[in-house]
Amino acid sequence: MSKKKTQITLQDIADKLNVTKVTVSKALRNHPDISDSTAKLIKKTADKMGYIPNFAARNLSAKKTSTIGVIVPVIANSFFAQIIDSIYNCAFDSDYDIILAVSQEDSEKEKKHLETMLAMRVDGIIISVCEKSENHNTFLKIKSLGVPIVFFDRTIEDDNFSSVTINNVQGAYKAVVKAIESGYKSIGHIGGWQNINIGRDRYAGYKEALRKHKIHLNKKHVIFGGFGEDDGYKAFMELYSKQNLPDILFTVTFPVALGVYNAAKEVGLKIPKDIDVITFGQSSINRFLKPKLSYVDLQTNDIGPKTFELILEHIRSGKKFAPKKIEIDTDLVMNETCIKKI
Repeated sequence: MSKKKTQITLQDIADKLNVTKVTVSKALRNHPDISDSTAKLIKKTADKMGYIPNFAARNLSAKKTSTIGVIVPVIANSFFAQIIDSIYNCAFDSDYDIILAVSQEDSEKEKKHLETMLAMRVDGIIISVCEKSENHNTFLKIKSLGVPIVFFDRTIEDDNFSSVTINNVQGAYKAVVKAIESGYKSIGHIGGWQNINIGRDRYAGYKEALRKHKIHLNKKHVIFGGFGEDDGYKAFMELYSKQNLPDILFTVTFPVALGVYNAAKEVGLKIPKDIDVITFGQSSINRFLKPKLSYVDLQTNDIGPKTFELILEHIRSGKKFAPKKIEIDTDLVMNETCIKKI
């Protein structure tokens, strides 16, 4: 018994319509050499026969894959979810496919994902680095191979790479100044790791606001750690156990603020009456909180499209491309925290 053929080829379609394989190939790629009526017939026949394009073979001959790798530190975070969604939409509109990977804040996983994407011959890579990303050798290797790469939000400190970031110093400064204007003088900070730009820059904005307004920076009110909910919870509990709670906390991310929120509730403290909070970043969860947190808007509607535009420009320009640093200004959104002290 002969084995049933499961994969329809270009030659099968050509034989069915008594045309050449080249004609079929051109028709399916909307080549101008093929008339509209012929192209329509070929596409209809291909669809009826169950033809599935062999992208691997096509890309091998074209020396491009029409794919872009995207690596994020976490996916259970509304900020990264929104960025991924907007990048996907931009890619779809530009006939690119997205290959998504999640480092889970692990530098070894991040390295493996980068190497896998290089092996898959992606046309470019978009990445927000994990909180433990310190060895940049893989990024240097990617650059030496001529593979376009663009960082967003979390970056490495190297002017030879392109990036799209929020103006973190400015955003943090605005948040802390608002706390000062609301009457607070005991202002703490639960910050991120200082080897990562968002942790370092948001701490810098915090310090600058205190310095300019001549408010003492109490180092007992500052704790550094990761960017997640557990980190906020642990930092708050540490401050609470040592009786070092300030009047208000400025947190490095919304997940950290959520950890603070839960910890405060657990020990019986009310926000903003007993301890106030203002944070960097937003989440859809915020609308369910009572009180709703005031925050620095991360401009997620801008980051994704600008990042995709930059990687596309890099891919199309090739070796002629000069690295670019795009920094997006922030807005302060006031809700029910960080309000005027009575």
